[in-house]
Amino acid sequence: MIELLEDKNTSIALIGASNDPSKYGNKIFIDLTNKGFHVIPVNKKEDFIQNTKCYKSVEDIGVKPDILNFVVPPQIGYEMTKDLITLGFNNFWYQPGAESESTSLLLKENNKDYIDDKCIMVEAKFN
Repeated sequence: MIELLEDKNTSIALIGASNDPSKYGNKIFIDLTNKGFHVIPVNKKEDFIQNTKCYKSVEDIGVKPDILNFVVPPQIGYEMTKDLITLGFNNFWYQPGAESESTSLLLKENNKDYIDDKCIMVEAKFN
């Protein structure tokens, strides 16, 4: 999945995007956007992140993002992952602190591509 970050046309749904500059949901959004990626913020409590329309759920986006990047607590990510697997999503990325053994096992059992040990800001190199 890291090879998807070699293409600026890659779309990334940021689950847990935030307007709070102290949160990684905000830092990641700004970092990836500044690197030229198409970042789709997802947070049920926000309408806009940095003047970009924010979706209440991944299902509301209307298109399948190339990567689902999670920056939410592990239990929330696990529950969302179960639903997103059922909906046919394939590329899951969990930021440090968002990962869990149960989520990784679920993804492995369902033959999904996932990363749970790398920060997307470090791996994404565009400017």
